Amino acid sequence: MSQVVVVTGAGSGIGRACTLALAEAGWKVVLAGRTLASLEETRAAAGNQAENLLCVPTNVSDTIAVDALFAKATEAFGHVDVVFNNAGNNVPPGTIDQIAVEDWQKVLNVNVHGAFLVARAAFATMRAQDPQGGRIINNGSISAHVPRPGSTPYTMSKHAITGLTRTLSLDGRPFNIACGQIDIGNTASDMTEQMLKGVPQADGSMKPEAVMDVSNVSSTLLHMASLPLSANVQFVTVMASGMPYIGRG
Repeated sequence: MSQVVVVTGAGSGIGRACTLALAEAGWKVVLAGRTLASLEETRAAAGNQAENLLCVPTNVSDTIAVDALFAKATEAFGHVDVVFNNAGNNVPPGTIDQIAVEDWQKVLNVNVHGAFLVARAAFATMRAQDPQGGRIINNGSISAHVPRPGSTPYTMSKHAITGLTRTLSLDGRPFNIACGQIDIGNTASDMTEQMLKGVPQADGSMKPEAVMDVSNVSSTLLHMASLPLSANVQFVTVMASGMPYIGRG
């Protein structure tokens, strides 16, 4: 039986790269994201593997949409083995008094509420299917450990993801549901150019930071996803070796 994975935020960046790596490895992939056109671009990039990819436009902050995503996944493929809970967003930096309440709610609505809804639907699906069980992999971030300056909403949201991961790992044991977290730092993406020019540091300075290729993320995720359910990568950090994460600010 082919392995089936649901990837949220599959229309760009890390989600797209991981979708393509999983497809190349022979997985059937359900692509979730807000924009059908972006999902179809990812699917087209899979080449000969495109027939194993199903695009499902999904607003992860909408309960009905998320439940429909998992219903379509099971209807198409019969079961769900792994979920990469990856969708997220951010807002421009600022100290907490400069953050509009609307911006705070925008981040929390996707990064926390959306992650909760996806995990909730994934857990229910995996608990009910036969054979019972599966794996949920949450996208944390370096920000699940330490903040960047001016990042209150995003940092708080990613600390919440760590709590979600720990709780799912505990609650999932009776149902053969494993949960792990991948914390990612400075992946080459649309933000790469800005990181190379300079980003705020803890001492108030602006300095360029090292970045890594997104393939390092997708290969790490593929390893986590491919483990038997008797084993789990609970937490893993994959980051550019030269980024100023280890050390004093």
